Amino acid sequence: MKCQEFPEITPVLLAGGLGTRLWPLSRKSYPKQFSNFIGDMNLFQASAQRLTSSEGLSFAAPLTMTNADFRFIVVEQLQAIGIEPGAILIEPETKNTAPAILAACLYAVAQDRDAILLVAPSDHVIPQVAAFHAAIALGLDQVAQGKMVTFGITPTRVETGYGYLELDALPKDGAVALKSFVEKPDSQSAAKMIEAGHYLWNAGIFLFKAQDMITAFEAYAPDLLKPVTAALTNGCPDLGFFRLAPEAWSQCADISVDYAVMEQASNLSVVPYSAGWSDLGGWDAVWQEQSPDAAGIVTSENVTAIKCTNTLLRSEHGDQHLVGLGLENIIAVAMPDAVLVADMSKAQEVKQVVTRLKTGGVHQAETFPKDHRPWGWFETLAIRGRFQVKRILVNPGASLSLQSHHHRSEHWIVVEGTAKVTINEAVKIVTEGQSVYIPLGAVHRMQNPGKMPMVLIEVQTGAYLGEDDIIRYEDQYARS
Repeated sequence: MKCQEFPEITPVLLAGGLGTRLWPLSRKSYPKQFSNFIGDMNLFQASAQRLTSSEGLSFAAPLTMTNADFRFIVVEQLQAIGIEPGAILIEPETKNTAPAILAACLYAVAQDRDAILLVAPSDHVIPQVAAFHAAIALGLDQVAQGKMVTFGITPTRVETGYGYLELDALPKDGAVALKSFVEKPDSQSAAKMIEAGHYLWNAGIFLFKAQDMITAFEAYAPDLLKPVTAALTNGCPDLGFFRLAPEAWSQCADISVDYAVMEQASNLSVVPYSAGWSDLGGWDAVWQEQSPDAAGIVTSENVTAIKCTNTLLRSEHGDQHLVGLGLENIIAVAMPDAVLVADMSKAQEVKQVVTRLKTGGVHQAETFPKDHRPWGWFETLAIRGRFQVKRILVNPGASLSLQSHHHRSEHWIVVEGTAKVTINEAVKIVTEGQSVYIPLGAVHRMQNPGKMPMVLIEVQTGAYLGEDDIIRYEDQYARS
């Protein structure tokens, strides 16, 4: 079987979610799709990897919908696994899946009127790629007949955290007509649906011709067409990204594609899928996906479990050892700056924890300890009233902006690699073990001219140490 036997598919990766149920590893500044939960790749990378060409299917470079904070992370993580990033559309604000999918369709049709899109969240686990591709191939046959396809997951348990798809008939080895969408049920209703046999979990993965989806929006959600079209028409390219126009985008309704279109469309088919899937919607799902041992225990590295049962223990830092003693039905996740300990049955309520922390002004609610930037990342090692110590990594060839500070001076000590440092008119090379001082108010820049990452320790001193005390004069990443 050759790839050209099927038409080319453009993956659309939805990568703007926050994943608050997986706090503290998933946070607003670095959500779950970019974090490693299972295996060597993070969820975003794994999602992109399984939508690359195989013996039977041909995929174009992905089209990614995300926000401005994640745009450089998307590029870096795709390039790290050898995938051409393709188009990256920047949403000015989160407006749910309907506006995002419509924008992707309009953008794709402008390039190719016959474009076929596969829309997928970028934070799901689908371990059997060959089986998933086989399901997509079944879906392509339906698309050729003018159908829009959604993929339904064969239930493996009574689950109240998912929506369901009611089929016209019992699932078979092919597509089945969709009768209705069912909202997240209570446990009694979920049990009855599973017993009935013609209900599947709604995975939120769709396959369709872009033009067919646009036609559906014209019929069922016409109010979205004008603002989304305007957001594209008035949008602008920016360093290889495409920024949707904020004013027009703000006029879009905040609505899911299920509500806006799918629940009303008459040309939907469902392809059943039973080879393994999870949306990792909570720590209990992570526990399930990591194959608990005979005692129900799942651990990461740097963990010791003693006399525990049905327990998930994770340490997310190499210098932090987590010990569980006599625990039962417990989730414990330790980060350098925050620790979650919860009853397994309360996994879906972690989102409420984040809300409570935000209300209390706890910065760990949303801020990840490692702050990712276009040039690399930094993490705070120590902070007090008038000083802060950071570890900073700068990628090869990358450069921080030319900048100055009103309220702080800085002392840089290079511990790995080589830095090219500009201080006012002076430019010097600083190597491992050497240091340099940047006085308050000096215009300065740090660059990595080498082929390996450069790491330095930064010591800040001053009356105010906030990240907003930066005056940028030049910036290769076009940040304001």
